[in-house]
Amino acid sequence: MAENGAEHELSQRRVGVKEQQNGKFADPSLAEQKRRDREERLQLVLWKKPVLCLHYFLLESLITVKEWTRKLLQQRVMVLAMLLVLVFFSIAYSIEGTHQKYVQYLEKKVLWCAYWVGLGILSSVGLGTGLHTFLLYLGPHIASVTLAAYECRSVNFPEPPYPDQIICPHDEAAEDSISLWTIISKVRLEACMWGAGTAIGELPPYFMARAARLSGAEPDDEDYEEFEEMLEQAENAQDFATRAKLAVQTMVQKVGFFGILACASIPNPLFDLAGITCGHFLVPFWTFFGATLIGKAVIKMHIQKLFVIITFSKHIVEQMVSLIGAVPLLGASLQKPFREYLEAQRAKLHHRAGEGTPAGENWLSWVFEKVVIIMVCYFVCSIINSMAQSYARRIQQKKHSEEKTK
Repeated sequence: MAENGAEHELSQRRVGVKEQQNGKFADPSLAEQKRRDREERLQLVLWKKPVLCLHYFLLESLITVKEWTRKLLQQRVMVLAMLLVLVFFSIAYSIEGTHQKYVQYLEKKVLWCAYWVGLGILSSVGLGTGLHTFLLYLGPHIASVTLAAYECRSVNFPEPPYPDQIICPHDEAAEDSISLWTIISKVRLEACMWGAGTAIGELPPYFMARAARLSGAEPDDEDYEEFEEMLEQAENAQDFATRAKLAVQTMVQKVGFFGILACASIPNPLFDLAGITCGHFLVPFWTFFGATLIGKAVIKMHIQKLFVIITFSKHIVEQMVSLIGAVPLLGASLQKPFREYLEAQRAKLHHRAGEGTPAGENWLSWVFEKVVIIMVCYFVCSIINSMAQSYARRIQQKKHSEEKTK
């Protein structure tokens, strides 16, 4: 009986939302006004209007801080519990005793996990545009551990977090062979934490769409508007992208837990709308988050780890360098810096304090460092642009509401 009542309530909400959507999209003047407003907001970027963009960004940041503060004040019990935990660990951290080694071990583990969870959140949370932290941080980290494992014939490096440089262990018997499983086990913690962070980054769209569906209010989010328009045009969709998004939406809606798990378990660029889809169709939270967490932090991460480890295995790397030399005209000139880079990395793995400075890095490492800096700067700029455009949207909505009241 309870399930029938819930289904009836959901069907009534769907009818009401459908009528609201039909009325909204039936007004051509409203659609045209929204299109003009969106084009006007997209012009508000740092490289076109830097002063106004920064001004709006600061105002939107203040509004966001106020909203977060208000929400935290509503969760007094949780905030109090967190404060008590922090006070307890502060006391334990400051008092001398035999427990200090356990406190320091716990501190390192927590900070290490928080670092990778944070990078995972930045990869999928959608602050303007996602920061590709797998390509910039986790992928190179797994690659460096893989290269070190084959060079040292051991994975007995210091426990995470690693020092600035991974150093081959000494005074220990080297293992005869390195298997994929030993390397996977070595990087499992950071990889799973990164995957958990990407799952957490999918929650804001879910909560936004769910709250909008339950309240019947129009959410202040362009991705949700795109989702509604996609549902309106479902029957007449012609392009491949729209049909692919609709296929993902149908799978998530009809198959449920296992549909979400299947979409989250593979590198899927169309998963961006999964949170909105699940929130819009009132999929239970633990069904959505549980499937997303298992898919991204366990299944997908092991697939990505295997790909990186196999790609950077010793014999594969040597074959790739040999193939570079076979490229006509440029092969020899490109092969040399790659070999020098690999030799420099191997020398660093055996470098210890008091043995002098290892060989300097070549232009490949310099280029990679500059690419990382450029991508991080672009990510920061995209956040500023996105928040400035959000404030511009507030101004436009206020202006339209004032015009309606006149």
